[in-house]
Amino acid sequence: MERNYILFDTPARDLLYPFTYTRPVAACRVGILTIQEKWEQWLQAPVCHFTMSYLQEKYPLRLGTANIEHVLINGHIVPDKALVDTIASLKAGQELYKKNHLLVKIVPGNDLTLPAEDRKNYNGPVDTLDLPWQIFGLNDKAIREDFDLLTAGRTSAPIPASNQVTAAENIFIEAGAVVEHCVLNASTGPIYIGKDAHIMEGCLVRGPLAMGEGAVLKMGTKVYGATTLGPGCTGGGEIKNVMMFGYSNKGHEGYLGDAVIGEWCNLGANTTCSNLKNNAGEVKVWMEARKEAWPAGRKCGTLMGDYSRCGINTMLNTGTVIGVSCNVFGGGFPPKFMPSFTWGGGEGTTVYRLQEATRDAVAWMGFKGRQITEAERKILGAVYETVVKNE
Repeated sequence: MERNYILFDTPARDLLYPFTYTRPVAACRVGILTIQEKWEQWLQAPVCHFTMSYLQEKYPLRLGTANIEHVLINGHIVPDKALVDTIASLKAGQELYKKNHLLVKIVPGNDLTLPAEDRKNYNGPVDTLDLPWQIFGLNDKAIREDFDLLTAGRTSAPIPASNQVTAAENIFIEAGAVVEHCVLNASTGPIYIGKDAHIMEGCLVRGPLAMGEGAVLKMGTKVYGATTLGPGCTGGGEIKNVMMFGYSNKGHEGYLGDAVIGEWCNLGANTTCSNLKNNAGEVKVWMEARKEAWPAGRKCGTLMGDYSRCGINTMLNTGTVIGVSCNVFGGGFPPKFMPSFTWGGGEGTTVYRLQEATRDAVAWMGFKGRQITEAERKILGAVYETVVKNE
């Protein structure tokens, strides 16, 4: 019987704010691919989303006919071969659990609430994305796994002779990518250079590194590993253990480490982000959905939601959380938590009104040759209603 694969959000999705304000959990990027793209690679089939109603227009749920099995998969799960093989063996009416957490449910027909007839337990290891700092915490492992998945049975474009290279077998260059006069050390992890990506002269790269389609490393950039520049991103200065989801810029000098930057963001020249406290103590991160600070380990830098920006010479403290569509500027350190639609910084803040925020999002998307969709406008409006009007 034909199967329709659905990645569903759980109530714990709000622990991944600000990133899940504007996307389902499975649309988060970890490694080279988003969780959705990983499942599509493993299953060799399209997948859809069952998420918050205001997100469904951009991330639609597809239902089939009565003669179909819907495979509901927990959208927090990072797939691997063992789990995919187990799912293939499940039958309609069965559920798969790991320590009382639902992983998979097979439903015959279109009633997704139909109770299961048989509950099975999964004994293998499972990586799940549950907290925002896990995005960069899992990135090293995820880049390696995605590299193997995407390059199996394929041949890289030639590595130009102008580069100084270590472990060339761990470097894969897609068609149209440009990389000249750089130092590429893939002995510490794979380096994946996506279609039409550009590593400019003088870059020093230590793997793992993943560059999405059209991503750019500017001249002299230093990458210390475990870093992803999603499609359309620009990197510069010093970067270490960073996830940039897509279409965002850190194009100038300044340090960014152990950080997650959403889509359509911009870090002004000389923006520097601390990732380690002066006493080397545990970093605490403000969890917006729980209204309390949670420990995030000894290293955690900036967590910045979609459409947010900061001005030149901005200094961001350890574990700073910046919500969706914020404009951060001014002297001193901004607050360590800036709710979505915040305008200002250390010298005071006010609300970034929706009309102006949307106008500016449109302008920034225009720099990358993209136009905002009506669905994206509605998502921004829904986040504004939730965060600003419900305060």
